[in-house]
Amino acid sequence: MHDLRLNRRTLLGMTAGIPLLGSLGTHASAFAPHDIRIESRVIEVNGRAAKVYGLMVNGRPGGLRTRYGTDFAANLTNAIQEESLIHWHGLTPPLEQDGVPGLSGPMLKPGETRAYSFPNSRTGTHWMHSHVGLQEQLLLAAPLIVEEDGASLVDEQEHVVMLHDFTFRDPQDILRELTGGGGLHASHGAAAADPHAGHNMAPDPHAGHDMSAMTGMTHLNDIAFDAMLANDRTLSDPEIVVAEKAGRFRLRVINGAAASNMWIDLGTLEGELIAVDGNSIRPIKAKRFPLAIAQRADVRLQLPAGPGAYPILFTVEGSDLRSGIILRAGDGSVTKLPERGEVAPALDFSLEPQLISIAETPDEPVARTEMVMLTGGGADYQWGFNGKPMLHDTLMTVRQGERYEIMMHNMTGMAHPMHLHGHYFRVVGIDNQRFRGALRDTVLVPPNSMVTIQFDADNPGNWAFHCHHIYHMNSGMMAAISYSSGA
Repeated sequence: MHDLRLNRRTLLGMTAGIPLLGSLGTHASAFAPHDIRIESRVIEVNGRAAKVYGLMVNGRPGGLRTRYGTDFAANLTNAIQEESLIHWHGLTPPLEQDGVPGLSGPMLKPGETRAYSFPNSRTGTHWMHSHVGLQEQLLLAAPLIVEEDGASLVDEQEHVVMLHDFTFRDPQDILRELTGGGGLHASHGAAAADPHAGHNMAPDPHAGHDMSAMTGMTHLNDIAFDAMLANDRTLSDPEIVVAEKAGRFRLRVINGAAASNMWIDLGTLEGELIAVDGNSIRPIKAKRFPLAIAQRADVRLQLPAGPGAYPILFTVEGSDLRSGIILRAGDGSVTKLPERGEVAPALDFSLEPQLISIAETPDEPVARTEMVMLTGGGADYQWGFNGKPMLHDTLMTVRQGERYEIMMHNMTGMAHPMHLHGHYFRVVGIDNQRFRGALRDTVLVPPNSMVTIQFDADNPGNWAFHCHHIYHMNSGMMAAISYSSGA
């Protein structure tokens, strides 16, 4: 990853009035802790006001920047009227600072402040979000960028894009409807809801292995959303980012959606994918890249000479609902785009085996391979592992200093973005194909498929392992990977 100290292109973005969320963020002194506040706020979505949550960093919106080699130091204050707690997604703190109620510590009460301090050991594009109930659906999240320490290797403008799926409904009402018998056949949304969501079913060639209530069918989306947001804005009023003609541009894209896997569509531009989940990879050129819930993608663009306007779109799989930003170079003419386009295909495995990590890990024997079945999804909307819903139950135990593999077999009709806290893992297998893939903290396991990950037990504790679709997680698809006491 490259250091992001100010150069002429980042200065161009700042002076052009780019909103703080996408441009600079807050970069405090290495000697002073960041002041992070959980607050309520009001945004406008297609002309309608919506009360949501957010994170203010040092008195400003837009997320946080810190630097490798310094400590991550923050005072987190809960300024809303309910308990909350923040998880530093992509960082690997000691367990007690990981931000998961019931595993790493108590929730933060209204008005309470808690101090955090641990080494910044992971450079890259990360994020911070609530790990309490359904608060993430209410946009309680923000970017968290860890820069490398050293001189910038690439002179480029950059922009951070945080994606969200948005509903005007109370998320608790949606969950109650799902668990009350609506199951995977229910569609949940207001009049503007996505007509495809909640009904995205297709014949499944692996139907014989489907343990869900929808035997023989796969299902892409179980919630209809009112809008997709890119930096809190819809395509009816998109963020317009002033870019340099013929300039090099880096997008840091974070899928902070609660329940929507997406595609990054560069339109007429071709980009290079240079990092996934904050980890550098050998560049891959394409016009479109998949981005599952909780994953991050760094994409480098070379803009054409002369003026122009370049939409960068983010479309939900199996849906026509999308958000986007516009890169405007010079006096390029910006054309308004509709919030609905072509229905996007399901995310698949076409990219994952192509990802080659720049960081190498030593060859070591695998102490044990654990087969984990991802199960559930019937009419009662109960999800889980190995046939039962879980929460903080131990799924598997490990010993410090050993290497492990988890072979996840998705027996359900929906995809599950699986996230392991406190560790990074290497993706080493898809179905019957073995390869040496990227380092990640979140991997998508599509319906009726198998994904194998490999990780080193190097951070003792009882760590959350869960599906990052928050309605699945809150309905049982969360457990713990625990270090044995004798390790």
